[in-house]
Amino acid sequence: MSSAMESLVSYRSDSDSENESDSSSRNDINDPDATAHLKPLPSGPTMTLAVLNAAPEVAVKESVETGQHLDPALKEVTFNPSFETLFAPEFGPINPFKSQQMAAPRNMLSGYAEPAHLNDFMFEQQRRTFSTFGYALDPSVGTAEVTNSSYIGAVDEAEKNKGITVFEAAAKTGDKRKKVKGGEAGEIETFLGPWAKYADEKDGAKPSEEMQKELDEITAKRQKKGRNEEEAPAEEKTVLHVKDMYDYQGRSYLHVPQDVGINLRTADVPDKCYLPKKQIHVWTGHTKGVSAIRLFPASGHLLLSASMDCKIKLWEVYNERRCIRTFIGHSKAVRDICYNNDGTKFMSAAYDRYLKLWDTETGQCISRFTNRKVPYCVKFNPDEDKQNLFVAGMSDKKIVQWDIRSGEVVQEYDRHLGAVNTITFVDENRRFVSTSDDKSLRVWEWDIPVDFKYIAEPSMHSMPAVTLSPNGKWLACQSMDNQILIFGAQNRFRLNKKKIFKGHMVAGYACQVDFSPDMSYVVSGDADGKLNIWDWKTTKLYHRIKAHDKVCISALWHPHETSKVITCGWDGLIKLWD
Repeated sequence: MSSAMESLVSYRSDSDSENESDSSSRNDINDPDATAHLKPLPSGPTMTLAVLNAAPEVAVKESVETGQHLDPALKEVTFNPSFETLFAPEFGPINPFKSQQMAAPRNMLSGYAEPAHLNDFMFEQQRRTFSTFGYALDPSVGTAEVTNSSYIGAVDEAEKNKGITVFEAAAKTGDKRKKVKGGEAGEIETFLGPWAKYADEKDGAKPSEEMQKELDEITAKRQKKGRNEEEAPAEEKTVLHVKDMYDYQGRSYLHVPQDVGINLRTADVPDKCYLPKKQIHVWTGHTKGVSAIRLFPASGHLLLSASMDCKIKLWEVYNERRCIRTFIGHSKAVRDICYNNDGTKFMSAAYDRYLKLWDTETGQCISRFTNRKVPYCVKFNPDEDKQNLFVAGMSDKKIVQWDIRSGEVVQEYDRHLGAVNTITFVDENRRFVSTSDDKSLRVWEWDIPVDFKYIAEPSMHSMPAVTLSPNGKWLACQSMDNQILIFGAQNRFRLNKKKIFKGHMVAGYACQVDFSPDMSYVVSGDADGKLNIWDWKTTKLYHRIKAHDKVCISALWHPHETSKVITCGWDGLIKLWD
């Protein structure tokens, strides 16, 4: 033992001296004279053993005893490792959370699963087999040596079925449902193709006798209801509210009065108009909101009003301002009214889907028109030779043209993409302009069902009320973004960007706009029930009057008066302002 220790000490002293002389020996190693003075190593078995085996033996023993593996990241090894040490496995799986403590990656709901080499199809096959038959192959047993003990779950069932899987079972039975054959592919009508029913498929569950009775009752009720809607229109009648229909000279109320201080027979317009200041009369009689008012053509001595109480009333504008006649004949709210040129007849459009032609003097309903759609607006053609024709904007996006004499539809203008709200004749009645819920404005030549001008900008809103100016040059359009837009009514129909009237609140309501006869003012109602008056030249909001408790839906400036404005609202009142 002592001799071994001595040899180790001598080995260390030799190695120390060797390190010291290392640099010099490297330089002189190739020179024979330089190596001549070196002494040969002392011979002896003990020393040789110590030089070869002493250090590595200790290192190997340590590594084997401690079970330490060789770090593959090392660049330099300070001992002679054995084969086992070199190829010892790294202990434990890689921790995927080592670098990211907080945001650990997850490839499944419960955390991170290391990828395993397993075929997706094989896994799905065994899973479905287990859920169907109750057994599956034991994953720890290889597929090469499958025996009865290789199964888990219902082993008896596995023996009985000889370990068959769901996919093999379907293929073996060959029990595919047959489909009904449906003709040749060339025959379009009879060919069923992949849509054919299965041969054993029934048409569907039939209801019991009690259920069938109930179903029959329901369908009968529905059919009855449908028939009611298609029944004849509401019965028309009229009520005269004045004592005598004719005066001592035999003249009816249609005759223009001479004793009102101004000449209503001429087409003269006042030289200068003024702002109305106060309310001078209220016409009452409608039980629900008033939706439209129209003055008698040319003279304006009578006022026609359409209401949501399904009635139309005729009022005097001068003298006693009485209600002269009520026209009853619609079963739902009346939406629009329009006189013919001489005022002897007028059309009414209502939500009961009927358009009716009335005699203004006698109150008789002359004829009815319908295409089973709701009419939103109606207009007679203003030409003297076309007084038998009228157009109506419908809820089904069409503008329909009827002939009064035949009662037939003679033309359809079908280009809009939404319900048609207004129709306005321009350019000496050769053309008309329509606006719609599709936020566009279209210009049509009379009797040509293709629009020759289409105006729609991304910034435009729906314009449910349009009025032509007294000089025929401008169209005032009530826009749903709370402003009145002015379009040129001749040739190009351009938007006049200098004339935009703001300051009122109308979003959601078709408040009718009007001009003063001398073109100096623009008037409109609004959603708050106010009457707004703007200056035409400067577009400045001059005056605002609280006219109605609810929406002020229409405002008309009398064509022969300097400052008389008529308003109507959803409070059921019609008011005269001066």
